[in-house]
Amino acid sequence: MSEDKELLELAAKAGAIKGEWSRWHQSYGDLWVEGLDTGGPILWNPLTDDGDALRLAVKLRLELGFPKEYCVWSFGTNGVVCTEDPSNDPYAATRRAIVRAAAEIGRGME
Repeated sequence: MSEDKELLELAAKAGAIKGEWSRWHQSYGDLWVEGLDTGGPILWNPLTDDGDALRLAVKLRLELGFPKEYCVWSFGTNGVVCTEDPSNDPYAATRRAIVRAAAEIGRGME
């Protein structure tokens, strides 16, 4: 999960999201969830949460496109285009494309 952690931390930097990396155990369903603890009741993780991903895309004014059945792309203000294969899960692919574009914006920040 270290690649996802780095992506989320860089995306949070781009979106001015403050928080610490955390991993929580949820007793119902015996699940482990990971993301940034921003002080709210749930962890911030746009890789798994549609709402977090959409808010991040809007905040960063990312453009999303779905030009082909095999591609989802996200275009950041820095000119980086991130593509993902949506064949298994188009929603997860869209969230990941958003996070990758945001991470590239975060990587370019001081």
